[in-house]
Amino acid sequence: MTMPTKAGDWEKRAARFLKAELKRADVTYEELAKRLKKHGLEETEASIANKLARGTFPATFFLATLAALELEGIRLEDI
Repeated sequence: MTMPTKAGDWEKRAARFLKAELKRADVTYEELAKRLKKHGLEETEASIANKLARGTFPATFFLATLAALELEGIRLEDI
């Protein structure tokens, strides 16, 4: 797998990765919002949907989502 060379490539891949992990874990945006609250982020179902649709979000959102999904580790190649 080749690494992205533009910022937009990273954005698309990060959003696609999170969407896939949410689906794999069978976690809805509503459930994710509840889990993120435990990690200090105040999000709504709509704000999560908007972030993932845009593909732009802060690293804090990305990392908190990984923690909320209890992912032990990810490989850059998987994004």
